[in-house]
Amino acid sequence: MHETDIMDITADKHESALTARHDLIGVALGAVLLWVVSAALELSEHVVAFLHRWERYQVDELPGVLLFLAFALAWYAWRRAREARQQLALRHAAEARLAESLAENRRLSLSHVAVQEAERRQLARELHDELGQHLNAIKIDAVALRNWTADRTTEMHSAALAIVDGVNHVQDTLRDLLRRLRPVGMDELGLSAALEHHVQNWRMRNAATQVTLAIEGDVDHLDENQNITCYRLVQEALTNVTRHAQAATVTVRVACNAASRLELTVRDDGAGATGVHAAPGLGLIGMRERVEALGGRFEIETQAGRGFCIHASFPASAPAQAQ
Repeated sequence: MHETDIMDITADKHESALTARHDLIGVALGAVLLWVVSAALELSEHVVAFLHRWERYQVDELPGVLLFLAFALAWYAWRRAREARQQLALRHAAEARLAESLAENRRLSLSHVAVQEAERRQLARELHDELGQHLNAIKIDAVALRNWTADRTTEMHSAALAIVDGVNHVQDTLRDLLRRLRPVGMDELGLSAALEHHVQNWRMRNAATQVTLAIEGDVDHLDENQNITCYRLVQEALTNVTRHAQAATVTVRVACNAASRLELTVRDDGAGATGVHAAPGLGLIGMRERVEALGGRFEIETQAGRGFCIHASFPASAPAQAQ
């Protein structure tokens, strides 16, 4: 449960207590007022005199019956109120268990993301250190062989060229795989540099779309989970723009405000979505889970023909459940 939800529940309880107190005061004042009016008008004497005329019908016994009915209704109301309190207590207990389960789910989600990113980092390092070095050694030998056979056997020269071309292709694929596994410059230069590098590469692949990146405040002091969440949100949002938006302009804004919250907005002027097409896919669901695991909020704004916008907000320091 968010802090605002807890505050709302507390405010509702306080308001209910005040209402009950006011009602009780109203009942007491009403009883005193009735007593004063009855004494002034001698209401009981008039009632007794009126009922005495109908003695043959035993109407004069009616006040006792009404008094019993009043006590019976009070007892009935007390029983129902006790049952309502029991049901309310059960509901509060269920909400507490649900909140605990939600917190546990967020902790597991954070742990899963941390493990996943650690594995990606380790895999990227191994690919770079092991496979990359061996490919580079093969390419050096192939280039030397190509140069040595340039004026010799045509077949050997062609084979050397094929090796060089193959290694170039594998190296390009490896670089792309490394970028997807681990953001370039994230560990060495921070989140700002990683976002700028990613947006620059996206511009090169999508020259028809103008993308603007605005970074406000100090966003390089975030922890690992917050860094990677912000980066993956921008990555997934730009991927969705490429696949679905047909947008002319995209604006990416990342800001760390004075309240120590990170605000991320990605807005495009593309086709947007409506109805069944606005239902979140797996990418958006994953984005929402990442943000909520950090104790934040994730919102989507879209309308057919008027673009698509995602907004995420989460604490810029580690939440308690992440410890």
